[in-house]
Amino acid sequence: MRVVIAGAGSVGRSIARELLASGHQVLLIDKDADDVQASRVPEASWLLADACELSALEEARLEESDVVVAATGDDKANLVVSLLAKTEFGVPRTVARVNNPKNEWMFDESWGVDVAVSTPRLMTALIEEAVSIGDLVRIFEFQQGRASMVEITLPDRSEFVGRRIGDVTWPEDTVLVAIIRRQRPIAPTLDDAMEGGDELLFITTSEQEADLQRLLAPDVRPRTAHA
Repeated sequence: MRVVIAGAGSVGRSIARELLASGHQVLLIDKDADDVQASRVPEASWLLADACELSALEEARLEESDVVVAATGDDKANLVVSLLAKTEFGVPRTVARVNNPKNEWMFDESWGVDVAVSTPRLMTALIEEAVSIGDLVRIFEFQQGRASMVEITLPDRSEFVGRRIGDVTWPEDTVLVAIIRRQRPIAPTLDDAMEGGDELLFITTSEQEADLQRLLAPDVRPRTAHA
């Protein structure tokens, strides 16, 4: 997979290292990149340019990329990069960093954003997830599909402890995609039984979140944390 990352700060470089370690091809674009920054991620390709300029994106051959990540520290720049990637180059997938949570409402398909990631919101969600059992926590949203990834830790007292996944009727448009048990991820099968303390990861819609929490933790007052 070819990934182009706009913004070679600490966030962009960290993403690049993870992708490179997984065998993907990465190009970093930054107008202020220097030899010191490039030496921190030597396996990546580098382009010294302003990612908000069409000529720079043409030089980066964005039309050949599978994913574009707008990871700069400027929300306006991230929106421009996402929009150009979609409208001018037809990039299949765009991921944009939201620096100021007040700007989250703009990061949707109208600006070419498929997935918006707000670090402050994500940190808040993860903190709440770490201390709250039975609370539904929204990890992030798939903006284009209007779906979300949510997490709920199954209380020990839940009636679903010991139940087979195949015996549970989940709310409409809800899919159980993973279980984290004792810090290890599990790909759930219909024969797997749930245990108290399991962290259940779902893909669902906002309309079904309250029903999902009432199903798994009816004694907990519904409260969704947005990432």
